[in-house]
Amino acid sequence: MKRTVTPKATPLSWDPEALYLKAQRYVQHMSALDSDDWEYALWSGFSLEFLARAALANVSPALLAETDKNWTSLYHALGFTPTEEKFAPKSIAVSEVFKRLTAILPDFTKEHEGFGILHTGRRNAELHTGELAFDGIKASVWQPRFYQTCEILLSSIGTTLEDFFGEDEAKVARELIDAAADESAKAVKGEVEAHKKVWLAKGEQERLKLSAQASVWATRQAGHRVYCPACASQALVVGGPVSAPVQRLSDGEITETQEYLPNRFECIACGLKILGLSRLTVVGLGDRYKKTQVYDAAEYYAPNDDYAGYEEDNNEP
Repeated sequence: MKRTVTPKATPLSWDPEALYLKAQRYVQHMSALDSDDWEYALWSGFSLEFLARAALANVSPALLAETDKNWTSLYHALGFTPTEEKFAPKSIAVSEVFKRLTAILPDFTKEHEGFGILHTGRRNAELHTGELAFDGIKASVWQPRFYQTCEILLSSIGTTLEDFFGEDEAKVARELIDAAADESAKAVKGEVEAHKKVWLAKGEQERLKLSAQASVWATRQAGHRVYCPACASQALVVGGPVSAPVQRLSDGEITETQEYLPNRFECIACGLKILGLSRLTVVGLGDRYKKTQVYDAAEYYAPNDDYAGYEEDNNEP
């Protein structure tokens, strides 16, 4: 049969490559922010939507077209030019995108669909309502599932976390994914409850004395101060750097900040110790933290000088 009607190239609005590049553009903007910033979460929501649309368009751009009212958006997605007056292409809602991906991609489960709808729903609430949708939500609550969802979508279009986020952030993403998947880590809840029981069995005066000692200890030791999940005393988490240090010059001083991912916890009040990111994540202590050091600018840039930082601060909000 002779073909007399030939479609043009897929329009950018439905093109998987264009959608992917837009998602990556949002990730680059996200990466310039602190990982515990609400704006970081907001931009991650933008990125996730366009990555999901890219994955669905990679199956077929026609799957993104809104077809409830008429067929012109589908016709346009296939590379044709509709003759309808005032035509504007309409795509399906992002919730429908996630629903279709669940049916198409073998590794994209109902849990990923639910997370995608929840995360992009918070983004909509942030943009269209008076609600502060991302405030108060710890990064450790959403980032592991975010990176896991992205990894599956990226795999479906032949790319990787490293391609999308860069080597450093991809390494963090894999650590968070692995930590969240470690079912054995949940045993730490029993250890916390055991320490809590012993703690409550102590007299009030002894608990106050131990908490006061822990507060002084946590202030003087190097690490990020947190509250113990067993006794609520001040305690410390320590970890390793996961980003390059960033310097800011202000009033003759250099302020250097760097993000760390925790891997160890200690409370000297009740004696609780936790080792490993997966176990820390289970008890809500797996969030990245910032280490801040301040230097005199002249000493910082002085050649061959063993400059010494002022007292470091691991507790910048």
